[in-house]
Amino acid sequence: MRTGVVAALVLLLACAGVFAVAGTGVAAANLTSDSSAVVGNVTGPVVLGYDANQSYMLQASGGPAFAANGTQVGNLTFFASLSGSNLTGDTISPSTGTFASGLPENATVTVGNITETLTIQVEITSVYLTANVSLNLTYSVSVVQPYVLTLDLIADSNSAVAAFTLTVDLDGAPVGTIHIPALSANEAYAATFQYASLGLSAGEHTFTVSLANEHGLVTFAGGASTYSTSFYVAGAAPDYTLWYVAGAVAFFGAIFIFVTRVAARRRSPSKK
Repeated sequence: MRTGVVAALVLLLACAGVFAVAGTGVAAANLTSDSSAVVGNVTGPVVLGYDANQSYMLQASGGPAFAANGTQVGNLTFFASLSGSNLTGDTISPSTGTFASGLPENATVTVGNITETLTIQVEITSVYLTANVSLNLTYSVSVVQPYVLTLDLIADSNSAVAAFTLTVDLDGAPVGTIHIPALSANEAYAATFQYASLGLSAGEHTFTVSLANEHGLVTFAGGASTYSTSFYVAGAAPDYTLWYVAGAVAFFGAIFIFVTRVAARRRSPSKK
């Protein structure tokens, strides 16, 4: 009788142990990291003007830091840096950071006044326990001398003006905005806009800005509500290489014909 009771207890405990182990196995499986590769990208402007600063979005996911169901169970970090021929005045901040729950992070790139091509380098690392997988990303940015537009604004003499935004058009198409802060009555304000481009077509181009939406509370210097200015972009210098070659061919051709005729005259038999 006692033997049977002991056996039953042993069997019961064994079953409980099996269920406990099975339960532990399920919990562990839910926390097991995914074996997929780390993926990510960098997005932002590819052209910056001198002394500009611009935010770039860094995105990443995958690797050991994420479970199969998409839950982040480990650490996903990044290390960012810049490379180029001359990094004077060029920085990226923050240079290190952590992605939380797969949300993107922003890094601000500040550049100097040297025309060059910079490369944003980002190393993304996904870690969980002893598993560690990295991804290296690169993103090219051209630093160029920008076209600069300067505007002089004057607020109405009788009232203050709340902050507003101006749209800048180039040849009839919007290319950017200028944030104007709140202005007190009769205050003068100088606004500056920089337009960075890898190259405009040869010919005349025009910047245009309108204050029509401010209903006369703000005007440009002189009282106008619209301002425009034009500038000329010279074309590439002509390539005279083909003309040089053609001229050389014609010159040596003329010499050859002259020499040939002189030789023919010398070979002609004399008359008797």
